Amino acid sequence: MKSYLLAFVIIFLAGPIPALIGEEKEKTTAPPILCRGNYHSEEEAIAQLQRLAATYSSLEEWKARSAKIRRQILVGAKLYPLPKRTPLNPLIHKKRNYQGYTVESAAIEARPGYLVYGNLYRPIGREGPHPGILCPHGHARGPGGGRLRSDQQHRCATLARMGAVVFSYDMIGFGDSEHLGWDHGHQQALTLQTWSSIRAIDFLQSLPDVDDKRIGVTGCSGGGTQTFLLTAVDDRVKVAVPVVMVSAHFFGGCHCESGMPIHKTAELETNNAEIAALAAPRPLLLVSVGGDWTKNTPKVELPYIRNVYKLFGKTENVENSHFAEEGHGYQLSKRQAMYPFMVKHLELDATGIVDAKTGLFDESKNAIETPEEMRVFDQANPLPKRALKPGSAVAF
Repeated sequence: MKSYLLAFVIIFLAGPIPALIGEEKEKTTAPPILCRGNYHSEEEAIAQLQRLAATYSSLEEWKARSAKIRRQILVGAKLYPLPKRTPLNPLIHKKRNYQGYTVESAAIEARPGYLVYGNLYRPIGREGPHPGILCPHGHARGPGGGRLRSDQQHRCATLARMGAVVFSYDMIGFGDSEHLGWDHGHQQALTLQTWSSIRAIDFLQSLPDVDDKRIGVTGCSGGGTQTFLLTAVDDRVKVAVPVVMVSAHFFGGCHCESGMPIHKTAELETNNAEIAALAAPRPLLLVSVGGDWTKNTPKVELPYIRNVYKLFGKTENVENSHFAEEGHGYQLSKRQAMYPFMVKHLELDATGIVDAKTGLFDESKNAIETPEEMRVFDQANPLPKRALKPGSAVAF
């Protein structure tokens, strides 16, 4: 009995046993909260927006909240504080001439050894300096997936013919990135893609023929997510057109959109509609359809975002083009909605591009290239030796 009491006293004085320490550690180290896919219902999304709206009633209060959301995105994406901007070491070659524009294959080094591959579209016969526009892409696969898709080539070429310098670039594991061995399942996908988009602005602004005060971005689906995330964290974006992606109840179906804790922590909750509202008061066009998770945009997401713009006295800067009978994608109808918005807010010149009879933007003069033509690296232009091996962890 005495020995039992002595052991108890020793344990009591020594503190918790290791098992209890482990249990306590589990309680205090909460796992990250990930809002994936249809994280909640449409009804719950409306209730959430009401809760979010109740957190501010003035411009000053919104600015304070938006700063917290912006920080949460960067912290969740492991980009806080923002990494050092290392040399881009841009490579631009293989120039092709078409009617009213040129296309070049281009790569930048977003992080040492980590290359971002794409195509640079430039106008011919237009007086500069020109607006710069980024075109991130969505998750469409196949030989013509990603930036290689004809719909992406059409929008890049048409914007260039109207006077923009356009950079269309690969998300990780698509296009040239996939061709060279990278997998979209890379655990740093969200971090790498967001940082690559920030560096893509640096790239455009470094070009002597680009007006660094007129930067736009537009993308569809996963590229729509990149569009509103980049606009939220980088105020150099002056015009944004996220297509078929801004939804209060859908948080993105890929780990590159919702696989890191950017939407919710113990201190703050938000959703993609509110993240899109961080564009305010800059021009923002939401393109939505009846056939996917953006079906409620005119009556749910748009009113919330418009109320934020109202705080700035800039409700005219947010618009919605809704196609109730259409489905997911960046088809011609959506491009026809985007073009005039970019013309208006980036001061493009649609002379000779708009058909006088139909009022539509003419894409018939665009050249659709093959994946081989669009490649950045080939036998004549080998991949730099400093390039990281596919699948490598990228240092930040």
